[in-house]
Amino acid sequence: MKSFSAHQKRIITALILIPVLGLIIFTGGQAINLALVVVSALGLWEFYSFFWPGKEKFFFKFFGITLGTVFILLPWTWLVNHALLIVIISFWLLCLCFLVQFSLIQDKASFFDSLIIFAGLFYLPFALKLFIRLSPQEIVLVLLATFASDTGAYYVGSWKGKRKIWPQISPKKTWLGSIGGLILCTLITLGLGLTWGKDIWWAYLILGFILSLAAQLGDFFESALKRWARVKDSGRLLPGHGGILDRIDSLLLLLPVYIISQEIYPMF
Repeated sequence: MKSFSAHQKRIITALILIPVLGLIIFTGGQAINLALVVVSALGLWEFYSFFWPGKEKFFFKFFGITLGTVFILLPWTWLVNHALLIVIISFWLLCLCFLVQFSLIQDKASFFDSLIIFAGLFYLPFALKLFIRLSPQEIVLVLLATFASDTGAYYVGSWKGKRKIWPQISPKKTWLGSIGGLILCTLITLGLGLTWGKDIWWAYLILGFILSLAAQLGDFFESALKRWARVKDSGRLLPGHGGILDRIDSLLLLLPVYIISQEIYPMF
């Protein structure tokens, strides 16, 4: 049986995921919530595995994933009305984990374990929950902008990219690739903005520029985590892409930046 190259696996995986995402967006409602729960749980497992490889600190991983799942399933209006309370309760639940850990194994207990759980909650479920605020058109915009920024950077950088942007963080990312991702993201945002939006054309060019910068910074952050943990990919779930985090790292910063931009200057 013929084996596929990494690039071919990347394309096949994308071709499978695109209709699945389309079906979820079209269905809406609980389908989106369920998708967010799955992505959050898998992403949190990968994030926590940077710090606790394999089955290490399994209870802490499970606890963080459980908190993230509960957060995503809570109604949006309730979250908005009790946002500060949720953060405080989450913090004290994690402090309770530290108390239990310290009482059982004092020589190995670390408050940083609780902070890692807390960081994971902000990184994934807290960010992913923002999807609930978006219309179907905005969800498509955010996903395509992320895809365009990643894809443009990947192909243009692979084709002609030479000068590295930040080799200490990501040795393969080049300035030319970054520009390619920025241009493709801006064109996609412009096209969708003129189709669904209510503002002047140049506003969507600025939005695309900002979203691509956010996407690339999100990518750099996960690259730094992987280099710190000395791993090539966050996981192996998606052939040709790596793990869930390798696919959504750009989205996790682009999404809140998009929300902020619409709070400041609504375009849709």
